[in-house]
Order: sequence, then C-alpha cells, then structure tokens
Amino acid sequence: MYEKDFTVIDSFSGAGGLSLGLQQAGLNIKLAFDNNKYAVETYGKNFRHPVLLESIENINGNDLLKSVGLKRGELSLLAGGPPCQGFSVQRRGEDKDARNSLVLEYARLIEELKPTFFLMENVTGIKNKRGASYVQEILELVTKMGYHTQMETLNAADYGVPQSRKRVFIVGEKPINDRVFFEFPKKKYQPENYRTVRDAIFDLPTPPEDFSDHPLYPNHRKERLSEMNRIRISHVPQGGGREFIPEELRLECHKVSVEKAGHRYVYGRLAWDEPAGTITARFDSFTRGKFAHPVENRSITLREGARLQTFKDDFVFSGTKVEVAKQIGNAVPPLLAESLGYAFTEALRKRKEFNRSENRAYVYN
Repeated sequence: MYEKDFTVIDSFSGAGGLSLGLQQAGLNIKLAFDNNKYAVETYGKNFRHPVLLESIENINGNDLLKSVGLKRGELSLLAGGPPCQGFSVQRRGEDKDARNSLVLEYARLIEELKPTFFLMENVTGIKNKRGASYVQEILELVTKMGYHTQMETLNAADYGVPQSRKRVFIVGEKPINDRVFFEFPKKKYQPENYRTVRDAIFDLPTPPEDFSDHPLYPNHRKERLSEMNRIRISHVPQGGGREFIPEELRLECHKVSVEKAGHRYVYGRLAWDEPAGTITARFDSFTRGKFAHPVENRSITLREGARLQTFKDDFVFSGTKVEVAKQIGNAVPPLLAESLGYAFTEALRKRKEFNRSENRAYVYN
C-alpha cells in the first residue's frame, strides 16, 4: 500500500533499481539524482517523479527540501551508495583517495536533510583494510549527528534474486527515547530453493540473428563474437570456465594453470539450475566472467542480465551497450530493494504507533 508520508530521496540513483524496489514496497520516492547522463535518461523514462542530472558536490540540502515540499527532519529516508575507490584491492598507493570525498558529501547531505533514516549500499570491499577506515569515518560522523547505525552483509539470493550477490548495507536511524525500530529483512530463501537462471530467463526467445533488438523484448540483442570465441565457448559446459577450453585454443595468458593465472571464471558459462554469479558492470561479455548463456554459444543479452537483476521487461534502458551494462550491473536488484523497503515501511509504522502511544500516555498521565 502506498504511504504518502513515507518519503524518499534517492542519491547516486543510477538507473533506479533501489528506487524501484522501495517504490514497490509502498515508499513515496520524491526525487532522485545522479551524475551519469545515460543513467538519468533511463531513470526518467521509468519513473514519474523528478530526477536531477547533478553531482552530489553541487547538491544543496535546503534546495532539495524546497523542491519536494518538505522541511528539515521531515524526510523519511535518504538512500544511496556513494562510490568509494579508496579501498579497492586492485588500487595501489596511499589509503586515502580524493574520491572518498563523496563519503563526506553524503554525510553533509544527511546533516542538511536530517532524515529519519538513511541507507548506504556498497561492495563488501568496505570491510577490507582500506574500507574499514571508510566505514569508521562515516559511522563517526553520523553518530555525532545522533544516528544509531546497523550494518549487514546481504546476499540477494536470500531474497529471491536469481543471483549470488553480496553487498553491505548501512542503515542509520534517529532514535525515539533511545529506541530504534528498523530490523533488516529476514531471509526468504535458502540455498536449496534459491531462484535460478532457468527461473529468470528460460522463457526468453533466442535474440535475432541480425543483431537487432528483439521486437517484443527491449535490450534483448545478440552481440557479435569472433569465430574463435564462438569455438572457445562451445567447449565450456554449464557452470564451467576457461579450464574446459582446449589448451591450443586458449589465450597465451590462460595457458598456465587456473590457480596461477587467476580470473578462473572468465570464458564461463551460466548453469540453468543454479543462481548466476554476481552480475557486474561488464556482464555483456563472457570474456570477463561467467556470462555465457547456459546452452547457446553467446554472451547473455542486456535483457537477460536485467532479468537476473530482477528488472521487469517493461523497464527500458538508454545508452550504449557498455553504458546499459554498467547501469544494470551497478544497480541494487529491485527485488532485494523491495525487501529492504518493506523493512523501512514496517519501522516507520512502528515509529508512528510508538509516538501515538507516548502522546496518549502523556495526555492521560
């Protein structure tokens, strides 16, 4: 049920996976913003509320509140995941990274808006050595603002997404008389009944041979492959990787053992009856991961990736192939976001009821 008073601003919104799930759970998305023009174009096509093409550094909290008709402290939820490259395991050099300023900007926006809740999403790398300082910094800042925080690692497969995808979520809440009400959603699925690749994409027809979009399914288009890559992937069984490619057909860098070369899942094929691995921003090519179709000798299409992320077929993406793959791979799966959304609506209802009971107790006592 739609809750008009349960308001949300989605920052770093991307294509809108998080917004879509929160909206499906009954939250009222008032506005979103992102600095990627293709993502903003996609977002604008799929939602009725405003979306701004703007970087957080140029966003003023007072202006945001005026544009959505709210005062400071009235917003229910500020959502988003400020990207942070400073803790990347691939990155070398100093632990501090100028791009971590986005974390400080996000904290600034929390201070300017004073929402009841905030939600931050990020990769599990925030728990490694570099990420620990990132987490500590944001937690110290928001604690000084009066927020109680909780942090959990959630696997999207536990919430009905046909994909093993672990992400860290941090939730901050303004306590009422030292009480907090938010609880992370309980798991809905177990490994034995996870939704699978078959559940997600089996009914999709083979995309047209002429590399055009399928007439009934937007973004469902076969990508061109070299003849050698078609031969290579033909040797890989469901769930397998490059180790199944005959050595004489492998790239030179793949002729050493899998353990020594690393990246064992490149040139990999999905299995019908298992969840997909994490859909990344470059899932559009099986040369970068386990992204080949379970039985056809091709990479999965953008639409198949979108389904594995639980976007419905009427959600249309804009931009080049690379940009669309990035939008899909970077999104919070809408079905996971919906479970989080219901957790927020439940907490907001409990807060309302608690405030009513406190007021009644004050009146009658």
